[in-house]
Amino acid sequence: MESARVRQTWHLLEPLHALLYYAPEAFDEAAALGYDTAERWPSYFAWRSAPLGAAGPVGITSAFYSFSPGMVARYVPGGPSATPADVLAARLRAVDRTYRAVLGEDTVKSPELAEAAALARRAAEAAGTEGRPLAAANAALPWPEAPHLVLWQAATILREHRGDGHLAALLVAGLDPVEALVSFAAIGAAPEPVFESRGWSAAEWAAARERLTARGVLDEDGAVTDEGRALRAEVELRTDELAAAPWAALGPEDTARLAELLGGPWLSAIGSGLLPAENTLGIGKV
Repeated sequence: MESARVRQTWHLLEPLHALLYYAPEAFDEAAALGYDTAERWPSYFAWRSAPLGAAGPVGITSAFYSFSPGMVARYVPGGPSATPADVLAARLRAVDRTYRAVLGEDTVKSPELAEAAALARRAAEAAGTEGRPLAAANAALPWPEAPHLVLWQAATILREHRGDGHLAALLVAGLDPVEALVSFAAIGAAPEPVFESRGWSAAEWAAARERLTARGVLDEDGAVTDEGRALRAEVELRTDELAAAPWAALGPEDTARLAELLGGPWLSAIGSGLLPAENTLGIGKV
């Protein structure tokens, strides 16, 4: 499976997954559980970590990688006494309400979305989860019945499968969590202020920049060097390679068909105005 196709499917599926973290319907469900919704982080950590069970800050910091330990400790546990099972049930309710609002009832009930859900599920079920804790935790959940919820769950398994592989690629490249962000910002994935959302202090960011400069990844002005750009390109290529298995199993024709079917929902997600124009994943930039 070509790297470009693997990356395209990620770009198409990621917004459909990420709506959960920004939609007002999701904040409503989080508030009903007792989470503070004045900012998005309490519910973000709850929604994303719920498949891991009662994981604490250390485990979630490890699995999420790019967030500072101090930030994770501020939000995990998130205060309310909701169990992981409560959060998972609310998560599906939030996705159901969000998809109906953003994609529209006609799309949710359409045969095209049902076809896309079936194809995405096939790919997700072919995703190996060895050494991939977030993918494994989501893959272990029972499948919902409604096609739009199947599509979201498949998108979630596939994006966490890719994400777990990305962390492996960063480790092989010798990039610790904050170095990964500094180097990613340096190649233009997003402006540096966007990465402040990960909770690293100015001193931690500056120290990482110094380490990368000493290594030759950045120059003395903090700009990425040719060596640094090649290192990041290798990380992204290895990430694509590690994410390719589900799409190889689905096959080129069905993968292309899924990409075609996702066009409309993707446009609705992007056009909703809920998702940020700049993101720390480099969607649309890498």
